[in-house]
Amino acid sequence: MSRDVKVAKRYARALFEVTFAEGKVAETQAELKALAEVFASNADLREFVSSPGVSTEDKKKALNSVFEGRISVPVIRTVDLLIERGRTGLFSELRESYERISNDALGVAEAVVYSAFPLTAAEEAAAVERFGVLTGKKITVRNVVDKSVLGGARVVIGNTLYDGSLAGSLARLEKSFERQA
Repeated sequence: MSRDVKVAKRYARALFEVTFAEGKVAETQAELKALAEVFASNADLREFVSSPGVSTEDKKKALNSVFEGRISVPVIRTVDLLIERGRTGLFSELRESYERISNDALGVAEAVVYSAFPLTAAEEAAAVERFGVLTGKKITVRNVVDKSVLGGARVVIGNTLYDGSLAGSLARLEKSFERQA
């Protein structure tokens, strides 16, 4: 694990503890996601916050004026800390770490479903129900269309792969034939 990921986890843990005490975990998760999207899509903003020619105070004032009233005080303070310590490049890792920490605490897991075609609402609901029972967690589904999945689906939850794809079934069948031969 890289040093940056470890540092981002520490910031995420501290932010989680504050927002958990306030009962605002889900709201903070949404705010971090929105901020990460803003940073990812705006090269000028990234350049501004990483520029050594702009003072730390000017960076903080500018970002606070833009985001004030739109994001909570704990998130603003966390962004301020990242700016003060020259760690604005960690924002994406911080968001991901916060999401993992909060999902674990709230009993939520994301199921990434790889399928050849977009899932219907009924298929998505079936995945939520089935994998909720398997994991004992509340499941959210993110569908990724992958044309290499000829039929069926591959589902990844955390570090676990559930392979119900045609290719996976054929591979398992081939291995069983090899063991019997």
